[in-house]
This record gives sequence, structure tokens and C-alpha cells, in this order.
Amino acid sequence: MKKALLTGLKGFGMGAANVVPGVSGGTVALLTGIYGEIVAALDSLTQGRTWKALFQGRWKDFWQAVRGSFLLPLGVGVVLSVLSLAKLMVWLMGAYPVQVWAFFFGLILASAFVLLRDISSWRGRDVLLALLGLGLGVWVCTLDALSGTPDAPWYIFLCGAVSVCTMILPGVSGSFVLLVLDKYEYVMKAIDPAHFNLPVVVVFALGCVVGLLAFAKFLHWLLGKWEKQTMIVLLGFILGSLVKVWPWSNPEALVEAGVITDPSQAAALPLWPSALLWSLAGLALVVALEFSTPKKQSNQ
Repeated sequence: MKKALLTGLKGFGMGAANVVPGVSGGTVALLTGIYGEIVAALDSLTQGRTWKALFQGRWKDFWQAVRGSFLLPLGVGVVLSVLSLAKLMVWLMGAYPVQVWAFFFGLILASAFVLLRDISSWRGRDVLLALLGLGLGVWVCTLDALSGTPDAPWYIFLCGAVSVCTMILPGVSGSFVLLVLDKYEYVMKAIDPAHFNLPVVVVFALGCVVGLLAFAKFLHWLLGKWEKQTMIVLLGFILGSLVKVWPWSNPEALVEAGVITDPSQAAALPLWPSALLWSLAGLALVVALEFSTPKKQSNQ
């Protein structure tokens, strides 16, 4: 029960991260030491022998194959977090954008150093892979949002399939992908209890399931064949994502929150003492998580 509760709390953290555009649930999974287990568990759901056990009534074998005692509390934690925090996070980002972004900036920066520490024996090609990941991360996080996108079920399904992949991809936020696809507010409103839209939620959830299983299989193959190289590219992604969570990167949001009156004033870094404090809080959270979780082996 204690292990299930702890796994559920980790899932809650992953869900909370994915609600914020610019923050990745995969980063939380890496920090809490469950990244590899998540990828392996999701990959098992794509195996024919797993479903054969289910259809033959071998419930115990199926449960063990999919790591049910791990995935169930993790999934419950993620779902509860998204449903309970969606409205709160939208409000916080609108009222206190500098502080929210600063907190996650510190959290992500510290996360990158944790991952960097766990990668040893760097070579020239490893540096190139890190730079590649950095470039891709910056490129993805600076994409311009689409406009005038349809509300048709096929597009909502596509949004779910693409955005959910980032739940297990550190450095790229599922919510940010929804922003790029012009469906962040639409989906957040659909899952808000006050405006709950069941058809939209069902279609989006189906897209999430399909996308997550397909991407998990690909990522499991990558980790099995090139674990160190994959982790280095992910490290680059995490560092590249910092351009999105820089507290003053969205002057328009600062104007809407009343922090500044003109977008050009963002260059003066308003509220920087508060931003520094919240960045240190994010860093402290990572340090606390590191001390409370078992040490991970270095990727050789």
C-alpha cells in the first residue's frame, strides 16, 4: 500500500507538470526514478503475448506483464492531478505568470543537472548528440502556434496522440504542444468540471492511448539499443525547453496579468527577486526528491 501510494504521488506530479505549458511529465518521471519502468510497462501493452494472456483468462499473468501494481496507481495519480489542477493552473498562470514560470525554470534546470550527473564517459559524439537535442528542444519550444484549427473529432484525436507522447519525453510539454496545435484552452475547458464535455474528453483520451502506446514502443526500442545516446539527446531537450519557461519569455501574458503595462517592459525583468526565490524553490524540490529516492546507476 505504501509503495502504491508513493507511485500515485509520483503520477500526481507527472500530471501536474503536464498541465503547465512548457513543463514535461517525463522530467518528473526521470527525477523520481520511474522513467524506465514506465516505458517498459507501456511497451508491454503492445505485446501480443500480453493480450493473449488476457483473452485466455490468465489474469495474474496479464497483470504482471503490464506491471499493473505500478501502472494502476500511477495512472490514477495522473488522472486525479489533471482533473483537479487544470483549473487551478490556468488561474495561477494568468495571475502569477512570473512566479509560476520561475518555479518550473528552477525545477527543469536542476533536473538537467541531475540527468547530466548520471551520464558518464562523455565523448565527442556525445557532445554532438547533446547539441542536437538542445537544438531540437529550442526549435520545438519556439514554434509558432497554429490558428483557426478545426474542432473536428479527428483533429482532437490527433492532438491527444501527439501531445501525450511528451508525458514520457522529458523536456517537451504536452500542454505546450496543445498550445502549438491551438487546442490548449479548448481541451482545458473540456476537462473543467464546470464545462465538462464528455465527447471531446473521450476522443482526446482515445488519441492519448494510441499515441502513448505507439511512442512508448519506439522509445523502449531506443533505450534498449542506445540507452546512453537516447538519454543524452533527452538531456539536450530538457536544456532546450528552458527557452519556453524563461519567466519573461511571454510579454503578452505579463501584460494580461498586470505585471507590466507594455510588452517592451519585459526586458527589464520585472519581479526578478520573486522569480529568483521561486526558482530556488524549484531547485530545492529537486534536491529533496534526489535525497528521498534511491540512487540511479550512471548510463555508461
